[in-house]
Amino acid sequence: MIGLARYKTRIAKVREIMRLHRVDAMLLSNPVSVRYCCGFTGEDSFLLLSRRSAILLTDGRFAEQARIETQGVKIIIRHERVVPAIAKILKRRKISKIGIEADNLTVAFRNQLASVVKSIRIKPLEGVVSGLRQVKDDEEISAIRASIRVAEGAFRALISKGAKGFIGKTEQQIAAELEYLMRQGGAERAAFDTIVARGAHAALPHYRPGGVGGRGSQVKIRAGDAVLIDWGAVVNGYCSDLTRMVFIGKIPPRIGKLYEIVLSAQQSACEAVRAGVSIGFVDAAARDVISAAGYAKAFTHGLGHGIGLEIHELPHLARGIEHKLTEGMVITIEPGIYLPRMGGVRIEDDYVVCKDGAKRLTTLTRDAEEMILV
Repeated sequence: MIGLARYKTRIAKVREIMRLHRVDAMLLSNPVSVRYCCGFTGEDSFLLLSRRSAILLTDGRFAEQARIETQGVKIIIRHERVVPAIAKILKRRKISKIGIEADNLTVAFRNQLASVVKSIRIKPLEGVVSGLRQVKDDEEISAIRASIRVAEGAFRALISKGAKGFIGKTEQQIAAELEYLMRQGGAERAAFDTIVARGAHAALPHYRPGGVGGRGSQVKIRAGDAVLIDWGAVVNGYCSDLTRMVFIGKIPPRIGKLYEIVLSAQQSACEAVRAGVSIGFVDAAARDVISAAGYAKAFTHGLGHGIGLEIHELPHLARGIEHKLTEGMVITIEPGIYLPRMGGVRIEDDYVVCKDGAKRLTTLTRDAEEMILV
């Protein structure tokens, strides 16, 4: 469990942002923001931070959970609808200007709150907590490492049976088996819907096992297939995200060539990472390799993203972004090449940004020959 001192530090940083935006209080509505600032993991709850107080507003279902999980906050159990309960607290504390999470609360909620507390000024703010979460502390990095180990252990167990563990099974069955193995290994859940894409299906970066629209749900993996697997675990609330290619019996020649290009692109990006460089510079390091090989239009997404309490969080790694990498950010680097009706290749690993480079947290081999299952 994260110590009280860390929660106090996080809340102090939110209060500094409040001061800069000249608001008396900040209403955190995103469950991830609430968890980050006080440890509470329940649903339908709000954290109200003023200059001197921190109040968790929840309902009776979570009274005991709130008592167990939270540190350094006052717990108020509401017995009415959310907006009137928040309004009552604001009036009692004479809050005149409040910030809300613009990237989470709906316009309808804002309007309801404004109609109940007519005297209050509401200021939508973006990225208040998500911006703070970009840089991880030692405990967060340790949790991400634990998540990676569970995900990698499950993958190793999955491929330990060799080709016979894949041939004759559907993509859905392989995905379900991998998620079961992660649960068995200690994961709270999968970090996202596991992607298993055989053959031409791998040309869709966010393919769903069974096919888009459910088509192809009974298509089985065969000898000679290249299979893209994108998966991750959640441990202690923190996510991991990996992608590997496995080859059933042999590497298809054209896929093998694409694999070499993508691996080279990933390595180039890794060498470009260090604190202080722009995200666009790192993205270009990978994209230039793929472009030089003639596949510029086949790399259709950004280079990666931050991971933490959410599977996709700041920073977003994509072309042209001038935002600088900071020591302690945990990011994915996942270049890919996707050729419709033929297939695709993506290799993804998790890294922590260091002062002078990138430290890879994932440990699975990226040697294509070692991913041949016989």
